[in-house]
Amino acid sequence: MLDRLPDAVRIAVRSFVRERCAFELGAFTGYGPIDEIRLCYFSHADEEFIQYLDAAYVIGLGIRATNELGSAGDVSWEVQLLSDEVFVPAAAESRTWTLPQTPVLRTWTSEEAVRDPVVSAVAVARKASDDGYWVRLHTLAKGDGEVEMDSTSTSTFVVDVFDAPIPRSAHDE
Repeated sequence: MLDRLPDAVRIAVRSFVRERCAFELGAFTGYGPIDEIRLCYFSHADEEFIQYLDAAYVIGLGIRATNELGSAGDVSWEVQLLSDEVFVPAAAESRTWTLPQTPVLRTWTSEEAVRDPVVSAVAVARKASDDGYWVRLHTLAKGDGEVEMDSTSTSTFVVDVFDAPIPRSAHDE
């Protein structure tokens, strides 16, 4: 569409899009945008939490979860369910959630799991959270090639442990 417009307009539109419409990692698949379909909270990373994540994982929903600190000092978990998992090419870093400006202590993926990937991911996240670290857990579809249509993909859990204390809940402010 832009090819039909004058050069000055094309340059202005591209500049505007580059500056104002920054690409959000994990927001699209090859088929279109990924939508948040549910946001919920868990007071503990317990069996109910594991069952909830497992159910979402089994039906192919994208998952993003993070620990947060309540006003009473209690740790809870915010879970975002997404309409799909994002495809990540074989050569790309296993991540569909933009990293914050905080150093990462460790990134764990379900490729390291010795048993159920959901149980293993939650165990890693819970241990780091119990040690007082900020944790984010998410899923992605890791491809064996570079193009989604030509690849077989494996659903993968990623747990990032940050060198930062558990952040305060945005809902308690």
